Amino acid sequence: MGKGTDKLYITHSEWSSDAAYSASAGAGLSAANKTDTTFKRLPFNFCAVSLQPFTTPVCTADGTIFDIDNVLPWLHKHGTNPVSGKPLKVDELVKLKFVKNEQGEYVDPVTFKVFTDNSHIVAIKSSGNVFGHDTVERLNVKAKMWRDLVSDEDFGRKDIITLQDPHNVEARNLSSFKYIQDGVRTLTAEQEREKAAGVNKVALGNAARVLKSKNGEGTSPKPQVGKYISQMDPETKPSNGTVMKTSSDGVPKPPQSHTSRITSNKPTAVHTTGRAAASLTSTGLTPHTSNALAELSQEEYLLKSKRVKQKGYATIKSNHGDLTLELYPENAPKAVWNFVKLSKKGYYNGVIFHRNIKNFMLQGGDPTGTGRGGSSIWNKAFADEWAQSPLSHDTRGVVSMANKGKDTNTSQFFITYRQCSHLNRKHTIFGRVVAGADTTLTAIENVEVSDSDKRPMEDVVMEEVNVFVDPFEEFLKDKGKEEEDKRAKEELRKAGGAEDERVTWTGKRIRSGDDDEIGIPTVGKYFGKGAGGGTGEALEEWEEAVQEPVKKKVRGGGGFGNFDGW
Repeated sequence: MGKGTDKLYITHSEWSSDAAYSASAGAGLSAANKTDTTFKRLPFNFCAVSLQPFTTPVCTADGTIFDIDNVLPWLHKHGTNPVSGKPLKVDELVKLKFVKNEQGEYVDPVTFKVFTDNSHIVAIKSSGNVFGHDTVERLNVKAKMWRDLVSDEDFGRKDIITLQDPHNVEARNLSSFKYIQDGVRTLTAEQEREKAAGVNKVALGNAARVLKSKNGEGTSPKPQVGKYISQMDPETKPSNGTVMKTSSDGVPKPPQSHTSRITSNKPTAVHTTGRAAASLTSTGLTPHTSNALAELSQEEYLLKSKRVKQKGYATIKSNHGDLTLELYPENAPKAVWNFVKLSKKGYYNGVIFHRNIKNFMLQGGDPTGTGRGGSSIWNKAFADEWAQSPLSHDTRGVVSMANKGKDTNTSQFFITYRQCSHLNRKHTIFGRVVAGADTTLTAIENVEVSDSDKRPMEDVVMEEVNVFVDPFEEFLKDKGKEEEDKRAKEELRKAGGAEDERVTWTGKRIRSGDDDEIGIPTVGKYFGKGAGGGTGEALEEWEEAVQEPVKKKVRGGGGFGNFDGW
């Protein structure tokens, strides 16, 4: 067990030895194997000169990445590689072509694998395209297909430049960069001016207050709050040790609770804004301690199911007559909103009914006239609304949304010619034909169609779609009127109520002739009715009328009694 011996123990000198590291040789590390505490790794997407994320990356033949805007001034001044110190010319730099995904992350253009600081990244010198090492190894080297996977240019094995090798992290060690070891400044003249200007404290947010307090800026004597409290009304004075806050000009503010909900006249959701949770887990956000409910937009508020119960009405003017539709926003608010907004926008004007199947349905709403086009008011498909709707395709003239599957509603709709129960729970019903079902709809149904695609031989055109009763506007008008009436009643209540609604504290109604009860009664007026206007006589007479209660006589009985005579 001992070092070079058969001893069953390790001496102190062997344990602290620098010669080797093992249970039998010692716990010390040799000087050659000691960990480099000065190691600092440069991320792959950072420029080796500015030590900031690059925007226009270039690289050298050994794989060192620079930003062209930062390395050019260095080359014009020194003519050497700032990392290795070897001579370097501008024409030796290779322009790199990185690919980003939708999230802005650098990825492999073939496999779309995201690059990280642990990825093995290579570049092709002839094209500048950047790939993952595995992609080039599998698709180029092993397959012996020496053509660029993106640009299809020819290249050789010597054209493969390693930008980052996770097994050779020493190549990106900042401590080994020559210009850092020499202490040479790499900032341009413009960057020097920006640094000399100091920190932009306006853009720091809450951190600016820390810097100001550290530098002694913006500090002013604390305002004396006590002198204002003595001038305040008793009702507005803080109690129970509450400290009044002051504004920047020294005027006291009423105390506010950081945990109270923020009230607003705007409609709110059942969930909060999430700022409190986000600021708790992120130091980059301003701290929030109030769980305020998230505010809803007017559209989000109106499109809640069963909120708008007023029915809407619209007229489709076609070249075969008019159809009057009754709309049901209570059961299908999104579909009705989509139809109303598109109609007011003139989206359906001049659009044909491209599909007409007799004894089944009439379909239209596609501006292209092919049945494969159309867009909703949100420029994307919206969800079905039949799950909570009691409506069904139970009669002629039902207006329903056409779709290509679940939650694919856009602008197309259809009108049934008969009962179609097999369409229930597949298509969202949002209206019904209330006028023109027997005349205009019958005339359109009898139009001749082609046998292949059931397209009318004679165009059936929606010349104009007019919405003469917008259910959402009517709802907002009614709601505004209700709020106005409620506000007026509240102001009247604060003013004491109407003349015929005023009551006493006992609930008795005050009439205009009851002068004694209209005003606030005062008790002191009764004390002045005694002789001489004083209060002594009345009090004395009252005191004389009061007699002490007669004490009850204790009956004598047998036994020892209560021992009072003992």
